[in-house]
Amino acid sequence: MTAETDLIKLYSGRILELAADIPHHGRLASPQASVRKRSPLCGSTVTVDVVMRDGRVAEFAQDVKACALGQAAAAVVGGAIIGCTRTQVEEARDALRALLKEDGPTPAAPFDGFEVLRPARDYRNRHASILLSIEATAEAMAEIEAHQSA
Repeated sequence: MTAETDLIKLYSGRILELAADIPHHGRLASPQASVRKRSPLCGSTVTVDVVMRDGRVAEFAQDVKACALGQAAAAVVGGAIIGCTRTQVEEARDALRALLKEDGPTPAAPFDGFEVLRPARDYRNRHASILLSIEATAEAMAEIEAHQSA
């Protein structure tokens, strides 16, 4: 099998469906925190806006300019994020990283949709783009909590 054939298989129908329909796409008018992350390798960028109430994500938006894999990952985040705690998001981030780098287990619900990205583990140059949305979200939540406890 050629590398080109492998890459075509990577962009499965489900990944393309997710990439075409990212929940909470856009920006919030009054976020408590906004974080922009960029993958230096491919130039993909994601900006997330977060509002938390009672330790959980109450409002969320993301502006995604990424490859289909980064968009698909952002779609999984957008579909799962409302109501999540910082611990859940950080655990999902760590599990996604392990899934990609070590063929680790599928992240726990509600982030189990990341399973669709398992074929990308062989494409290390795509990992940073896939991680952008969840990393930016975890960072924004940490900023909010740090500000609230200060």
